[in-house]
Amino acid sequence: MTFPDEGAENRLSRRPFVTEPSTRSPSPAQKSNTAACVILAAGKGVRMKSLLPKVLHRAAGRPLVDHVVRTACGVLAEFGAHPPIVVVGNGREAVTPHLTAEFPGIRIAVQDPPRGTGDAVRVALPLLSDETKVAVLAGDAPLLRASSLERLFAALDQPERPAVAFLTAVLPDPGAYGRVIRDGSGRVVRIVEAKDATAEEKSVCEINSGIYAFEREFLSRAIPRLTTKNAQGEYYLTDVLEMAVAEGLAIEGIAVAEPSEILGVNSRKELALVDSELRRRAIDLAFSCGVTIVRPETVTIDDTVELSPDVVIGPFVSLCGKTVVGAGSQIGQGAIVIDSRLGSGVEVRPYSIVEKSVAGDGALIGPFARLREGTDLAAGVHIGNFVETKKARLGRGSKANHLTYIGDAVIGEKTNVGAGVITCNYDGYAKNVTTIGSNVFVGSDVQLVAPVAVGDGAVIGAGTTVTKDVPSDAIATSRAPQQNLEGAARSYHERKSRKKASGAKGN
Repeated sequence: MTFPDEGAENRLSRRPFVTEPSTRSPSPAQKSNTAACVILAAGKGVRMKSLLPKVLHRAAGRPLVDHVVRTACGVLAEFGAHPPIVVVGNGREAVTPHLTAEFPGIRIAVQDPPRGTGDAVRVALPLLSDETKVAVLAGDAPLLRASSLERLFAALDQPERPAVAFLTAVLPDPGAYGRVIRDGSGRVVRIVEAKDATAEEKSVCEINSGIYAFEREFLSRAIPRLTTKNAQGEYYLTDVLEMAVAEGLAIEGIAVAEPSEILGVNSRKELALVDSELRRRAIDLAFSCGVTIVRPETVTIDDTVELSPDVVIGPFVSLCGKTVVGAGSQIGQGAIVIDSRLGSGVEVRPYSIVEKSVAGDGALIGPFARLREGTDLAAGVHIGNFVETKKARLGRGSKANHLTYIGDAVIGEKTNVGAGVITCNYDGYAKNVTTIGSNVFVGSDVQLVAPVAVGDGAVIGAGTTVTKDVPSDAIATSRAPQQNLEGAARSYHERKSRKKASGAKGN
């Protein structure tokens, strides 16, 4: 089957390790200063009230930590650097295998027991090699843009050679975020955690994002000097900034244009907020790639979905998982497509469900069709209203247009499957296969009791129950012979009328 080119220039593509195209091309000098990213993903996430580790909760189809890792990998690739280091702790039995499977080559550091952000960076430092810049990112902050991470690394190359750069934002209600404290000239002097802040410090609206870039040599000598003299009894990474101030080193606070970019997830409500923003970005990206979306406020598109130009998406559509939609395809109102590949010019009519299936160029699906796992439609196949398929392979140009179930079946080319046909694939113990050749006509209300095979060119009469193989070019029927009794209907109606009249007189 034919699908759009994976490398098509205008494709809405989300390949591993890339989330956002870079806005600039790094100079050779910048590439020579190797960069590293440490992603903190060891927290318990108590407010999530879940057995699932917080960073594995999904937003726009991906675990939270995956968004951060992909952003980091995309930027690190510009420097020719190693994949990021992820610090795990709580729930590492689930987090570690997920990350190593999804991101081959990723480096894992274990923080046990959890003793704060500074301690998390401490356990990651031994995994660094020759990197001279180290960014520290939050594994629960999936909205970070690649361009902002690039700005952090670039800030360390300024003439004043800052030891630290970090992202800030101004919020009307800073809540539990750490406050950025500046002196009279606007220079950053420290960051104070909300739990340790005075009333005056809490009135500050500029907050720390928890996203940093450090000069490697400074970070390596600062981390061992951290103490636990604070309300939480933990090693705060923010204390490193005070050390930089004490040494007379420059600190660069970089405000993000969109405060939502640094939003972390600590509750189900915040999870919903970042999910909404990621889906909004996915829709914006779809528009920029030549996709038409009718009533986009009603449409759900996962971050994992790939779309080609001239795709048209109707209202209330959900495109989920690793779904790929080819050029010129149309997805009708209320349709749901999950983990499926649709070729070019495919039409999914309203209120159809397509899951873990493949549809070739020009296939027509629905309305109200259900394609279950393992369905594979060749080019030009028609699956009509109230038709259900499962582990079914249909050849080019075949059709099943009405009220039919096709399961565990292989069907050739240009075969017509009539209304009410059922492949009886389950015998109570095993699933059995029905094989139907090309150019076969299967009449309405036929039951094919698997395992059974129908040869090319065969015709199966309506109402037939097929329990044995049908040879090529044969006609199969299993109906009782029809009998016509001349005049019998007249006698029937007369008897019924006399009986009815007799009953009425008796009352």
